[in-house]
Amino acid sequence: MAQPDNRTVGTLYVVATPIGNLQDLTVRARDVLSRVTLLAAEDTRVSSGLMRHIGAQPRMLAVHEHNERAAAEKLLQHLQAGEDVALVSDAGTPGISDPGARVVAAMHQAGVRVEPLPGPSAVVTALSASGFERTAFRFIGFLPPKHNARLEAIRALSDATELLVLYEAPHRILDCMQDLLTGLGAAREVVVCRELTKTFETIRRGTLGELLPWMQADPNQQRGEFVIVLDGAPERVSEGLEEEQERVLQILLAELPVKQAVALATRISGAPRNLLYSRALELKAQED
Repeated sequence: MAQPDNRTVGTLYVVATPIGNLQDLTVRARDVLSRVTLLAAEDTRVSSGLMRHIGAQPRMLAVHEHNERAAAEKLLQHLQAGEDVALVSDAGTPGISDPGARVVAAMHQAGVRVEPLPGPSAVVTALSASGFERTAFRFIGFLPPKHNARLEAIRALSDATELLVLYEAPHRILDCMQDLLTGLGAAREVVVCRELTKTFETIRRGTLGELLPWMQADPNQQRGEFVIVLDGAPERVSEGLEEEQERVLQILLAELPVKQAVALATRISGAPRNLLYSRALELKAQED
């Protein structure tokens, strides 16, 4: 891709837009969208509504998954001519399960300044309302649409200890929830967020075994756009003691009763008490 010449080069603004409630548009985003003369939009029809809401009338160029590379070339020409450009998706933050990443990468390659305007994101919004205390999370986006591939993908994630964040469409939500239950088990904690920030927003937390029947019983809970936050798998405890932990336990057992030896070995070695206790009983049985 051609590098910019010595003329003043414009800035590509990556603008987060509301995921539902138009009042969530930031003051800074409103200012930039009102000022730029060219808007790169995932769907110009959707973005036209937001532009009317703020009283702006920029020219628009469609940038979607089927034309993103070609659109990046056109945008670069405008930027190199000194024109600022705002990049938006239909809702939320561009490049997060929406078009935009290829455009941004092309601008970096060409040496164009990229300025992000943070704001609404369905991922972060759902996480903030989940109540899960784990800090690590993995954004999965949409799972495969076909049953077998979807279930295979879910099973591949079954041991992940991070929170898992998924998107799902209304026509697949029940099938997806059923596959999650099959692949992860009925006891896995989950938060289902429906129509976030919109009029019929619903946020419900429970287990997969509880929420699937609840959704099946209420057709209203099968409508709209979904973000699913799943608790991570529990940390696995090692099934055996390490060599040094075993050695410490054996030394203490030679001098102390089982209960005291296990308590002291737990403090010294850091091994799980229940694992040390089980091993101590095995060693005592071998002596007898």
